[in-house]
Amino acid sequence: MAKVGWSAGIDYVSGALSKPGKNGQHSCAKMLLGTHRVAATTNPECNRLYLRKKVVRSTPVSTDELQARDRFTAVSLAVVARQKDLSKINADIAAFKAQKDLPGGKTTMKSWYWMVCGEEYDSQH
Repeated sequence: MAKVGWSAGIDYVSGALSKPGKNGQHSCAKMLLGTHRVAATTNPECNRLYLRKKVVRSTPVSTDELQARDRFTAVSLAVVARQKDLSKINADIAAFKAQKDLPGGKTTMKSWYWMVCGEEYDSQH
């Protein structure tokens, strides 16, 4: 999503200003991307615009990529189901809080769900 700061003129532009559509949809053929950064350089306010042509994949989808897509789909569905499972909510919150402050612990509940559901998926496959 693009972010634009307005004043007497435009202060900055950051994000995708237009995106190429999927096949069969009417949209632009190129992506227009604006970037804005404030850095300690000779120019403290740096705005840039980039045009990127629509990219067509040149290689077939590999089996590893298909497996990664299947894993992502299965784990994301498991995360949604577990978040809504009332019988596990209290135990999940307690387990999350117990590991949160440990080294390597997950800092958000969602990342903890992804870890747990990902481990369950990996142990089954």
